[in-house]
Amino acid sequence: MKVGNCMTKDVMLANPEQSIRDVAQMMDRLDAGVLPVSDSDRLVGMITDRDIVIRGIALGKGPDAKVREVMSPEVKYCFDDEELDHVLENMRDLQVRRLPVLNRDKRLVGIVSLGDLARNGEMAEAGAALSGISMPGGPHSQTAH
Repeated sequence: MKVGNCMTKDVMLANPEQSIRDVAQMMDRLDAGVLPVSDSDRLVGMITDRDIVIRGIALGKGPDAKVREVMSPEVKYCFDDEELDHVLENMRDLQVRRLPVLNRDKRLVGIVSLGDLARNGEMAEAGAALSGISMPGGPHSQTAH
């Protein structure tokens, strides 16, 4: 199955000039922990609830700090025509639970999560990816520091 068949297509976007308060409120309304950041129709980053807390609040930034100050500018992504098995392997290797989905023109067309994959019949593969994502030693591991 291709990623484009199971991704979430209606994706809300953050703007680099928005406040982290606005983005946190968007995440709350959407019940989401991540938003792609777009500037002039280009994907320029990702912002997570963790970015807001760790790069924002923990470093003394207030709720009016701009998204660009705390977002992750290095974006890992997949293409809508990629096979799910390949994307799940990449998610495991990258230790991420969600990836933005681009078309071959590099335009954002959706976002895919482990939950999307599990709901679309890829339970065992999503479980294996989650196991790899949860391995100690990744960039967010408490045991790596």
